[in-house]
Amino acid sequence: MIRSSLTVFCVSACLCTPALADQFKMAADNSKVECVASRRDLTRISLVGDQFAGLQKMAGGTPYNDFSVVNEPVRGDIYLSVPEGFAPASINFFATSKKGFVYKFVCQVQETEAQQIFVTNPALTEQEAREWEEETPLRSTAVRLIQAMATAATVEGYRLRQPAGMSSNLGSLGLTLIAEYRGSQLLGKSIRITNKASAPVTLNEASLAPVGTLAVTFAASTLAAGESTMMWLVGPNGGE
Repeated sequence: MIRSSLTVFCVSACLCTPALADQFKMAADNSKVECVASRRDLTRISLVGDQFAGLQKMAGGTPYNDFSVVNEPVRGDIYLSVPEGFAPASINFFATSKKGFVYKFVCQVQETEAQQIFVTNPALTEQEAREWEEETPLRSTAVRLIQAMATAATVEGYRLRQPAGMSSNLGSLGLTLIAEYRGSQLLGKSIRITNKASAPVTLNEASLAPVGTLAVTFAASTLAAGESTMMWLVGPNGGE
């Protein structure tokens, strides 16, 4: 999430603290998740595509040095709270998910409003993408991915990237990458094609599709001078 800068005006001796935006964290199995917890309100931690199932923490020596961490059973979220006068600068605990992942949370306690923390595990999205891809044979899956890109639909487990300014020229054609869908085995691209010539042009799959392309289609196959159309193509995912 992008958050614009915030100017805070304080009067007399009041203490003004800007609110923090929602926190989005990426974590692997057995990794540490660093975050910020609210000192005066609840903090919610949610797993994207998974749920928390178990918690482990050390009890504090005194009530004002201990914190509460509760696993809500319906959505599987975690809720954190600290008592008034809580002295430590941070809290830490372990959490296990229903899909078998373990995370260590280390949260700095700050004077801020209620917080929401969303944790994504790349291994989980990789598994979801693989399952989606294996529903049909490879060529059929490539066609399904083109259909999803053409309708701007989301695909389970796929990472959607919308790059800015990635343009190139191929002869009289201008090519601009609009969106990239990256899964487990497949990589899909939505590309805008513009005819920069003064005469009409007929698009040719063989000259526009890279070697190894599994499926390609155009919204329109003939372009008048200055006209644009969309091309969607799918090939193997070769990594970053």
